Amino acid sequence: MAASTALSTSANPTQLCRPRASPNKPAKGLGLGTGRDRFSQRSSGGGVTCQAASSIPADRVPDMEKRKLMNLLLLGAISLPTAGMLVPYGSFFIPAGSGGAGGGTYAKDKLGNDIKVEEWLQTHGPNDRTLAQGLKGDPTYLVVEQDKTLATYGINAVCTHLGCVVPWNSAENKFICPCHGSQYNNQGKVVRGPAPLSLALVHADVDDGKVLFVPWVETDFRTGEDPWWKA
Repeated sequence: MAASTALSTSANPTQLCRPRASPNKPAKGLGLGTGRDRFSQRSSGGGVTCQAASSIPADRVPDMEKRKLMNLLLLGAISLPTAGMLVPYGSFFIPAGSGGAGGGTYAKDKLGNDIKVEEWLQTHGPNDRTLAQGLKGDPTYLVVEQDKTLATYGINAVCTHLGCVVPWNSAENKFICPCHGSQYNNQGKVVRGPAPLSLALVHADVDDGKVLFVPWVETDFRTGEDPWWKA
């Protein structure tokens, strides 16, 4: 018996055709064709079974431009809050300095305000050594002389042994490190180890009535040597 199957569609779907297995012949693989093709199969005991599979409509194909736009919107939504959180952290670890001429930085008190010389001397007596925020944010002592004037130098409070902050001991008239017992005189010169070097110096200038810390690059007046912190 001759069997003829003609399939055609206006939508032109993809067709999957599979010959029916006969008792004497094994079934062969799938045949692929389009709706405009015509198939015919002659067999004494078999036929052709075809199944139409519709193609994906054009309006359902993903639009790559829309996908890129959505990715950009998602990236922007994540980046803005992240940047907003990083700014305060950056401000904390990198202190904002109102710099002066020559790379100087205005000294700041514990509240972060610029230190004004006249106001400072009204509340700090002779031989006073009080910490301020100095160059690169380092704790730095402002020194009030015996005549109640501000010394022209400041003393970096970071111990040269292992980096502890060295407190001022007014009773002993010296700086004594609580970590390993290093001692420095009232000008920051090392007098007892294990610290190998004296405390670093900075210039304490006055600019527009405010204390301005400037890097000390000249000879260390306490030792007569080049400053070790300059290297």
